[in-house]
Amino acid sequence: MNAQSIIKGKIHYVGVNDRTKHLFEALWPLPYGVSYNSYLIDDDDTVVLIDTVDICYFEVYLRKIKNIIGERPIQYLVINHMEPDHSGSIRLIKQHYPNIVIVGNKQTFGMIEGFYGVTGERYMVNDGDYLALQHHKLRFFLTPMVHWPETMMTFDEAEGVLFSGDAFGCFGTLDGGFLDARINTERHHWDEMERYYSNIVGKYGSPVQKALQKLSTLPVKAICSTHGPIWTGDNIPKVIGIYDRLSRYDTEPGVVIAYGSMYGNTEQMAETIAAEISAQGVRNVVMHNVSKSHSSYILADIFRYRGLIVGSPTYNGQLFPEVEALLSKVMSRDIKNRYFGYFGSFCWASAAVKRLCEFAEKSKFEVVGNPIEMKQSMSELTYVQCEELGRDMATRILG
Repeated sequence: MNAQSIIKGKIHYVGVNDRTKHLFEALWPLPYGVSYNSYLIDDDDTVVLIDTVDICYFEVYLRKIKNIIGERPIQYLVINHMEPDHSGSIRLIKQHYPNIVIVGNKQTFGMIEGFYGVTGERYMVNDGDYLALQHHKLRFFLTPMVHWPETMMTFDEAEGVLFSGDAFGCFGTLDGGFLDARINTERHHWDEMERYYSNIVGKYGSPVQKALQKLSTLPVKAICSTHGPIWTGDNIPKVIGIYDRLSRYDTEPGVVIAYGSMYGNTEQMAETIAAEISAQGVRNVVMHNVSKSHSSYILADIFRYRGLIVGSPTYNGQLFPEVEALLSKVMSRDIKNRYFGYFGSFCWASAAVKRLCEFAEKSKFEVVGNPIEMKQSMSELTYVQCEELGRDMATRILG
């Protein structure tokens, strides 16, 4: 048995690292890679596998499993989440362990058949059901829309370990160790957790709050997510606190200024606004040129800070395309409780400010200050208007 794999008692880590994929879900950058976490419980005569890994890593995955249990069979496969980076190896696991019983809920089994055509013996669970082993007792909690409809979590009552699916996960590989105590999580995992939440889970604040309430009385001693480190000790309330804060759309005092600019004129509006906000005493001013900053990072900052100011030139009678794409992502996340300001420019036919006004109405953000519209380039009046918008936003942020 490989002692390096032990998490707690007879619970083992059998996940893998992906250091080659550039974009998660073909959308979100992975500068530090990502892990696909799977877990194995070796409970005397009963072996339980919890979630699988991306099919590309099956050979590595199978070797890790056999390094712990040898040629013994696996009795149960618990599927907390059906996204293919976690369920992709189900069909191959079934081929290697044909008598395995798959554990999931009603939504899970519909997806297993749809994705992989896998049938066979199954153990269908409802909220609060359990599976009693020799030493371990697995309790199942349905957590729909965190962030797919079939998602659930599994709590091992014997060891106090919560297998949480994608919840409490983060981007980033696990370099060397997998326990938080064995790696330097300060290097990037905390920031990557917030970016992961804003990119992947961000729309589902209400379901996350319901899940947190459902789990609030559990004596959790370790959180085993499907991405990122295993969280233990003082990091458990920290992790839960991050998810609680983000799912309530709570914020820090600060302003994100996201803008598009083809030739630098609209950018000068953004610079002037930012300078005035800073001069008024707001320290957290984050600027993003949408043509350079990936929307993944802009969204993370929008989740973090209370103020949002967006600027766009008019492009083919519409918003600048990258600004339009960002606003679409903001709308799809149902973000709440933000202060919003906007500005735009045009050369011969105005459109950007009108489109930003439409976004403001749809988003139901609190509009701060007067919208600014610039024709062609900065004038003395434009400088004055930009400074006024900066002062108005700073006043609202500082309360």
